[in-house]
Amino acid sequence: MITITEQACDKIKEMLAAEETPNLFLRVGVKEGGCSGFSYGMGFDDDEQSTDQVLDINGLKVVVDSDSTKYLRGLEIDFKESAMGGGFTIHNPNAIATCGCGSSFRTKDEEGKPNPDAC
Repeated sequence: MITITEQACDKIKEMLAAEETPNLFLRVGVKEGGCSGFSYGMGFDDDEQSTDQVLDINGLKVVVDSDSTKYLRGLEIDFKESAMGGGFTIHNPNAIATCGCGSSFRTKDEEGKPNPDAC
């Protein structure tokens, strides 16, 4: 369902190790909003719901809420280092359009609820 590159997994595991809260995992999701209609959410969480889909990706616990799974099939998360620092990149084969800042998208079948003031 989701691919996380080795570089991204290593960076996420490093960030998790720096946290003081036990049992944290990576939560990835989608919510309506952003300038293109949907925006990505990616962060640490320790509250797993019974409807969540739980994945083990290279030893990293990744949780996706049931509403987001249809938008994230085939998603790839990577981490790139650059002269200005590093950052996560997201490639979503379901997205037919993205905004200029790259944090929101829409799909062929759904537009979400765009917020032009989001970027």
